[in-house]
Amino acid sequence: MTYRYENILTNPVFVSTIKKIEEIEKDRFFCRHGMEHLISVARIAYIISLEEQAELSKDIIYAAALLHDIGRASEYETGSPHNSSGAETAKEIMSECGYSEEEITGVTNSIRSHGHKCSNTEGSALETILCRADKLSRTCFNCKAYESCNWTPGRKNNTLIY
Repeated sequence: MTYRYENILTNPVFVSTIKKIEEIEKDRFFCRHGMEHLISVARIAYIISLEEQAELSKDIIYAAALLHDIGRASEYETGSPHNSSGAETAKEIMSECGYSEEEITGVTNSIRSHGHKCSNTEGSALETILCRADKLSRTCFNCKAYESCNWTPGRKNNTLIY
């Protein structure tokens, strides 16, 4: 089976933006937002959706996870919040990769809210799963920056569930 998210992986805007983020963050002491993180979020989100029978397609989950931090490059360059700039970039990439307007809206809404709605039960299944997977992908319990990190103790992931 072929998934449209595979087109995201070769999309020129995606590829160049991820390379830019990885270059900017190469000496970053804190969590990074490159491909390793994006793939971890995708896999964890997919496991959560299966376990909770969320009825979300793998294609949509992976698209959201791969694109959720795409706005980091803009944030580093201009200071604009990565959630909003990322949603705009994701819309462009998803349009080029054959996603419908409805699918793009669902994914871009999850990107806009992924740092804000983790405890909000009013978000869509995709929004809440993406947010949880983003946090669970971090191995804070094993991080060299644990003591220096500005995440509150309640926000840090101190467990290994997935």
